Amino acid sequence: MEQQPTEVPEGISASAARAARDLRVAFSRLRRRIREVGQDEGLTPSQVSALTLIGKHGAATASALASAEGVRPQSMAATLAALDRHGLIRRSPDPADGRRQLVTLTEAGRGRIEDDRQVREEWLARALTDRYTEDERQTLITAFALLERLSEQ
Repeated sequence: MEQQPTEVPEGISASAARAARDLRVAFSRLRRRIREVGQDEGLTPSQVSALTLIGKHGAATASALASAEGVRPQSMAATLAALDRHGLIRRSPDPADGRRQLVTLTEAGRGRIEDDRQVREEWLARALTDRYTEDERQTLITAFALLERLSEQ
């Protein structure tokens, strides 16, 4: 499907506009594909997302998790209840405020995150090995260094 040329805003080069569009599309497709590969059976995407968030940031309250995920507290409560039923999280009183609870991962929760991460990384490494030459992989490594600069802004 051929893209219709779009008007480029003033002060932005045509190559920057094209790179931005192509990058957004490629990352969206790749993110979707990686999610498919790492589909964690038995958990919904929102449960996997919350589990990953807890693993990344450590102990948090349900309201902090809801805010970070951009969902209503009631939705996060339902997500956490499901994770609790699976034995993937634990709740404990917040030492700073006993009325609140902190949510952390259990060993099973940490293992689930690590297993999922490993499956996704192995799929990606295998795809890069099978579909690209060594020179192309080196080009990607160079491009990633440039993209890292973009993400630092």
